[in-house]
Amino acid sequence: MRIFITRKIPQIGIDRLKQAGHEVIVSDVDRPLTRDELKQKVAGVDAILSQLVDKMNGEIMDAAGKQLKIIANYAVGFDNINLKNAHDRNIAITNTPDILTEAVADHAFALMLAAGRRIVESDRFSRAGKYTGWQPFLLLGQDLLGKTLGVVGLGRIGSALAYRAAQGFKMKILYYDPIIKSSPFDTEVGAKPVSLEELLKNSDFVSIHVPLLPETKHLISTPQFEMMKKTAVLVNTSRGPVVDEQALLKALQNRDIFAAGIDVWEFEPKLTPGLAEIENIVITPHIASATVETRDNMSKLAAENIIAALKGNAPPNLIKQ
Repeated sequence: MRIFITRKIPQIGIDRLKQAGHEVIVSDVDRPLTRDELKQKVAGVDAILSQLVDKMNGEIMDAAGKQLKIIANYAVGFDNINLKNAHDRNIAITNTPDILTEAVADHAFALMLAAGRRIVESDRFSRAGKYTGWQPFLLLGQDLLGKTLGVVGLGRIGSALAYRAAQGFKMKILYYDPIIKSSPFDTEVGAKPVSLEELLKNSDFVSIHVPLLPETKHLISTPQFEMMKKTAVLVNTSRGPVVDEQALLKALQNRDIFAAGIDVWEFEPKLTPGLAEIENIVITPHIASATVETRDNMSKLAAENIIAALKGNAPPNLIKQ
């Protein structure tokens, strides 16, 4: 059967699809395809291996044709796919969960350290030749050891981050999750479920790990920044629109919070004007899962989802629609 991959992925997944006897077509341009290009490329394929930037809706599904059996997303999130459109056309949708967990949790912790200890700002300061000798108040940051971490969304990644913080840095853990009301963390590391307001008011570090849904868009905006400590650090590795970037910019400029670290942006790939010019933010370009091992595993898992679906079996990571 014919499979279209919307952008080059690690070869291990492509090889698996070919070994299963399928024809694999990989986009020949290293950029997101336009809507017209995407519609043209998917015509007649049995499976699509998509990226987060590819908006998969009924228009694209119909362009592929009635033989389309599966769209395998090369990501754990799937807010780029219209699940209702897929359900109406009996198209399976899959993602690549679990295997991103540790890499993203590592990156979230790295952002906590980098923003809290002003690592990037210190690097720029040093490279600019501004260091003239040790000073008592030079680039003072925030301790992590023993501080309070507020985890917004206690799924796989939020849980992994909480373990790192509690076990490695003896941090106190507060968490807010509209679904999870209790957790093994409650006894294992002394974690405490609280309201979002209580979490924001009492946390020294706040890390966001919720999916992008209508109810989570701008979950963190001006009222929430006003609740936070002026010494607090915000980290976002979930989805950009969960944080109102205009409100974030103002909170950082006004020193309503100490710093922020973001790996996801509200208007990717464009950054809200002004954020790049301020010092108290660390910005990475959606690379939280960008390790060699993780991206190879994502490629393998996406391929396995497709192979199963094209055999007529339930894919291992089928998303309920």
